[in-house]
Amino acid sequence: MKFTDLFFRSDTNKEAPDYIVCPSCGRRAERPDVVANSYICTFCGYYYRVRTKNRIKMVADPGTFTPWFEENSTANPLDFEGYEEKLERAREKTGLTEAVSVGECKIFGERVVLGVCDARFMMSSMGHVVGERIAGAFERATQEKLPVVIFVCSGGARMQEGIISLMQMEKTAAAVKKHSDAGLLYIPVLTDPTTGGVTASFAMLGDIILAEPGALIGFAGPRVIEQTIGQRLPDGFQKAEFLRKHGFVDAIVEREELKNTLYQLIKLNKSADFNATGEDGMTDFSMVASDSENEPLTAWEKVHAVRSLDRPSVLAYISEIFDEFIELHGDRYFNDDRCIVGGLAYLNGKPVTVIGVEKGHDMAECKKRNFGMPSPEGYRKALRLMKQAEKFNRPVITFVNTPGAFPGIEAEENGQGEAIARNLYEMSSLKVPVLALMIGEGGSGGALALAVGNEVWMMENATYSILSPEGFASILWKDSSRAEEAAGVMCITAQDLHRLRVIEKIIPEYGGAAEETLSRIGQFLKKNIEGFIRKYSAMSAVELAEQRYNRFRKF
Repeated sequence: MKFTDLFFRSDTNKEAPDYIVCPSCGRRAERPDVVANSYICTFCGYYYRVRTKNRIKMVADPGTFTPWFEENSTANPLDFEGYEEKLERAREKTGLTEAVSVGECKIFGERVVLGVCDARFMMSSMGHVVGERIAGAFERATQEKLPVVIFVCSGGARMQEGIISLMQMEKTAAAVKKHSDAGLLYIPVLTDPTTGGVTASFAMLGDIILAEPGALIGFAGPRVIEQTIGQRLPDGFQKAEFLRKHGFVDAIVEREELKNTLYQLIKLNKSADFNATGEDGMTDFSMVASDSENEPLTAWEKVHAVRSLDRPSVLAYISEIFDEFIELHGDRYFNDDRCIVGGLAYLNGKPVTVIGVEKGHDMAECKKRNFGMPSPEGYRKALRLMKQAEKFNRPVITFVNTPGAFPGIEAEENGQGEAIARNLYEMSSLKVPVLALMIGEGGSGGALALAVGNEVWMMENATYSILSPEGFASILWKDSSRAEEAAGVMCITAQDLHRLRVIEKIIPEYGGAAEETLSRIGQFLKKNIEGFIRKYSAMSAVELAEQRYNRFRKF
């Protein structure tokens, strides 16, 4: 069934309401009901494709959209027979001048450059006018310092324009790069379908990539793959959910949440100013580092304490300290490591980037989170978010709780060593404040890859070590049963590391990190993180990187 056949009027009653037949479940629904449901099937939840004018109504403030470049006229660069007639039929059918419409609008009062692709116009294939409008939109957005949001939908290159269509891939990618280099935000929203040269150019170059549920997204379409190499494709292949799992989409957003999500992301990605005057508001940690009613734990007892599943997780601290956390997914190369969580949040109204290692609280979640052992794609996701933070001048806060990097075969195949090394390399010169919080286990290079901070703080009962006590005892003494003895000589506690000046601060646990102390610890951290940001935001980008370099140079 063709998409254009889905909308029809009853033949028996010309005054009957329009109906829509769902290609997924086959049921008929009254058109007004589907429209009221954001063009989603009221029976099975199937997402219909949305026309340009309706998409603009869904995301732009009423009456604010002003179209640009409507005067662009399409040529026939290859003198392809019948091309002009095909274009004219598409214009008559859709009421559009080309497959993409661009212009300026407001989203809850925020000025935005908006682009909308329409599949009804030659499957929104990318000819030279489409490329010209996209490139022109980014150029004008760069001049006026505006974010860009594009609703992407395309069957790929426009065959009738041949090599000229191919050149639009580089043209649009170059315009996106100039916009990005100016420190401006770009959010593509991938809708059904997004394929071919559009996928391999501007569609996948966003700072944050969103997708609609169930959208088909890929370079080569399923039919091309099957016919070219004869390979049977698995269920769900190239769907939005597949793309998120494999690290190429930050989030899948329901239509009713889309406008609000775009607004929040635009607000969060505005360049932040933390240079407030006054005292930094930080507490003297030395006065509270031993604020515990219990006897101090031994090093071995601390090893067991931080391994407990009852100890608060990264997500618990994020929820306690920050507001409106929006998690982003994927490394844009291979996968989305569920062990590493990261995204955008507010700290008392100011945007920050938050990244941490999540272990889980029960066996099922621990397996999903790989027991807190990051894979290469996890470190690459973290680095992607840190570089994004640098672009938008957001401080970076990391929460470290890992026994170490994942040592499996697939991790080695995907470059575990390179991924850790790359994080150390890039974090050393980040031009925004970086604070690393050791909240549990800090295992070896897997922990250090998230702990290259201007300062490193450590919870009272946390550990940070070259490797586990069991591993240490096995290597040096050939006897893992001496792990407790090893823990006592390795200097792995917060108190040891503060004495060695490996960390700057010790965070009190008020008797031990647990659900009942989480609020108190969270409030303490919130106040002091805010002070840290004020202190370091007074430095220039060059000074921040130099301070971080000197911090590690002294060891």
